[in-house]
Amino acid sequence: MPYYRAVGEIPPKRHTQFRSPAGGLYAEELMGVEGFSSDSALLYHRQLPTAIVNAEVVEDDRGPIAPNLPLKPRAYRTPDLDFAASADAITGRRRLFGNNDVTIGFAVAHTPSPLYRNAAGDELLYFQGGTGTIETIYGAIEVGDGDYVVLPTSTTYRVVPGEPMRVLSLEARGHIGPPRRYLSAKGQFLEHAPYCERDQRGPSEPMAVDGSDADADTEVLVRHHAGLTRFTYDHHPFDVVGWDGCLYPWAFNIDDFEPITGRVHQPPPAHQTFEGPNFVVCSFCPRKVDYHPLAIPVPYNHANVDSDELMFYVRGNYEARKGSGIGIGSLSLHPAGCTHGPQPGAAEASIGAEFFDETAVMVDTFAPLELGEAANACEDTGYAWTWSGRHTPR
Repeated sequence: MPYYRAVGEIPPKRHTQFRSPAGGLYAEELMGVEGFSSDSALLYHRQLPTAIVNAEVVEDDRGPIAPNLPLKPRAYRTPDLDFAASADAITGRRRLFGNNDVTIGFAVAHTPSPLYRNAAGDELLYFQGGTGTIETIYGAIEVGDGDYVVLPTSTTYRVVPGEPMRVLSLEARGHIGPPRRYLSAKGQFLEHAPYCERDQRGPSEPMAVDGSDADADTEVLVRHHAGLTRFTYDHHPFDVVGWDGCLYPWAFNIDDFEPITGRVHQPPPAHQTFEGPNFVVCSFCPRKVDYHPLAIPVPYNHANVDSDELMFYVRGNYEARKGSGIGIGSLSLHPAGCTHGPQPGAAEASIGAEFFDETAVMVDTFAPLELGEAANACEDTGYAWTWSGRHTPR
């Protein structure tokens, strides 16, 4: 879990008078999850965080979503998706997959996004290339290739690319964090965890928006359970002078994940990085592979009895998938009810390998993923037949 931090100016004691140099009271805002019963942060604003002057409905059309019918393994190529040169990381998201627990989208961001807040759940962003800044109500985080960013529910933020960014987005209906088995009862990462507090990056100072921008009417796009609303505030929301607590956005780079290996092939939970409501996220990183003298390093064939497995291939060479058409930027979807595994000949070819140079992000959902318009736009429609040799991937 994010550990306690204090950033900027805060008073010695909570909920007591804290005045600006001009003598007025700063306005407190408690950001807390699960009512008042779990993690929180206390932010101090120059102006009232409640001061809205307008609210309007915004059309929320992500296109149709449909079941995986006929049921089969599927593959997709995100490089085949079209994005406008003016696309941003929020309004430019195209929906790939979704269910009642999570919406998975993809964007190629060239321009700054609007200010945005997801009030329906946490978000997890993965950046496949590009550089930029995520500006938030807590402060800014510089991001680049391989960064995951966790954005707690109702965090106001925007994404500002420095160069074009390819962004996989997960919008949860709940909270996202490290797997509980990696944490002590008090929330510290344990010794067997594949990453720890030293690997986490949070905002180091407030945004400190001031001058004419601070007092101008400012729009914030808000996603909530019923759709989208655009609020207008009578000032810029990045007027925070300080905050403290254990709830804030944070980044973690996939290269800082320390793979767990063994004498024989390790199952996917060894690669788990995050957990969300009814789904998990795993990181497959370059690693020394199985070192039993008779080991077969590539995965064994397996059936997803209780979950759909979505794999996003982001770097390297995928020994188990050679000949399937899978490449960098591809996604494979292996649903519950289908057995899947390495391509024909991959198991034999992997014997004797000592190292795999591959990087991928996996999302396992425990409810079926339905297919969105972006998935339909970039599918390799014959992928399911690649194990039989009856399809030539495009």
